[in-house]
Amino acid sequence: MIKKQGDAAILAIETSCDETAAAVVVNGRDVRSNIISSQIDLHTLYGGVVPEIASRKHIEKINQVITEAMETAQADWRDIDAVGVTYGPGLVGALLVGVAEAKAISYAKKIPLVGVHHIEGHISANYIENKELKPPFLCLVVSGGHTHLVNVADYGTYEILGRTRDDAAGEAFDKVARAIGLGYPGGPKIEKAAHRGNPHAVEFPRPKVSDGEYDFSFSGLKSAVLNYLNGCQMKQIPIIQEDIAASFQKAVTDVLIGNAILAMDAYGVKKFAIAGGVASNGTLREGMRRACEARGVEFYHPSPVYCTDNAAMIGAAAYYEYIAGKRSGLDLNAVPNLKLGER
Repeated sequence: MIKKQGDAAILAIETSCDETAAAVVVNGRDVRSNIISSQIDLHTLYGGVVPEIASRKHIEKINQVITEAMETAQADWRDIDAVGVTYGPGLVGALLVGVAEAKAISYAKKIPLVGVHHIEGHISANYIENKELKPPFLCLVVSGGHTHLVNVADYGTYEILGRTRDDAAGEAFDKVARAIGLGYPGGPKIEKAAHRGNPHAVEFPRPKVSDGEYDFSFSGLKSAVLNYLNGCQMKQIPIIQEDIAASFQKAVTDVLIGNAILAMDAYGVKKFAIAGGVASNGTLREGMRRACEARGVEFYHPSPVYCTDNAAMIGAAAYYEYIAGKRSGLDLNAVPNLKLGER
């Protein structure tokens, strides 16, 4: 057995986009295995994620990844108390692979099924390495598909304070990276180029949403970069890739940190966390650390492996749903546009 009496072990599955992942997590914070099969190299050929290809690769990899997760954890099926799975939001075909697998396991092994919201998983990634972290706290979730500022009132209880009105921050990173010739995935490539650039070379706008104090909008910033590039080409001005990357990255992080500061001050919080793929960006992490330190706020963030899509974070979220008595039926379906707080 991999657990003591009274412990709860979750087999977690994540297939919302282009990572096929499975993990075994005990008591929401003890990760016994976290296996990720990434498709980045494949989708790089196309400049972004191709949903049909992602779904097919999930089908190919899902059983292998689950077997490896169980073996790495040295677990057998008697150890597993529930199977947790991402059922939204995400790419519908990709989600369906994980949901179908989890339902089959639940039925065959006669163990409870727990559907997990993907963004809840990202927030819960902070519990894995920060054993002392408990709600309430504020969390900034920043990824390729989502930019949310969330008040985490309790486990499983969320209030969305702000969200993007158009492009997510990670999506803007990908589009700008493609425009300046860096390719996909944009986030890490822009960050690497920005280290060699001048963040004040071009003063790109810091968009504000007039009727949403904590909301975000990155479409205009992306357009400003494209307009700048077009202007340089027409005037035959040299385009310095590193300076554009650094200036764009600073504009994005200034907006993210600025809205976070507004919320911290308004809510008087003592704990602030970040999550999601863009949360691994060093400039964002350092800026948030300084902002929190200046206000006497404890700052939390996951390691990079728990920032990108992974199943350990789904296992952490599923544990708190499981002990709260929440269960999903075998009619659980993929919900590609699932909103945080919906079930």
